[in-house]
Amino acid sequence: MIKQAREIPIIVEQEYNVPVSVLWVAITNLDHMKGWFFDNIPAFEPEVGFQTSFPVHLDERTFTHQWSIIKVVHLKKITYHWSYSEYEGEGLVTFELFDDGNKSSLRLTNVGLETFPDDIPEFSRESAENGWDYFIKQNLKKYLETSLP
Repeated sequence: MIKQAREIPIIVEQEYNVPVSVLWVAITNLDHMKGWFFDNIPAFEPEVGFQTSFPVHLDERTFTHQWSIIKVVHLKKITYHWSYSEYEGEGLVTFELFDDGNKSSLRLTNVGLETFPDDIPEFSRESAENGWDYFIKQNLKKYLETSLP
């Protein structure tokens, strides 16, 4: 029963007081991504086929993020294939942007969580939901309000 609950996609939605063009820059420009997402991303290009890898250290564990961009629709959507070199499993993370004039909104959808090891706390549904809430509803929102026009 728990396994089925984990197979439900994680969806996080947030509205921002910036135009969609500004939101797009924040989620696809390396310098801006370092301001709200991961500060050690070595490179990023919003292009299909682009790949990057970087470590994130939590307590005594390392999670080497491996991203490959599989879909890009300028100002509307970007999808990552997401895995870790130390652990089995793979997921997809999609950022969808919606234009509302001088405002915009983002819907993040994360699927594949159930493919990662059950015995690693960071791969629990609660941890993933809390992490995406932190990045999308707190960090990105604050970054857009304080660092971008």
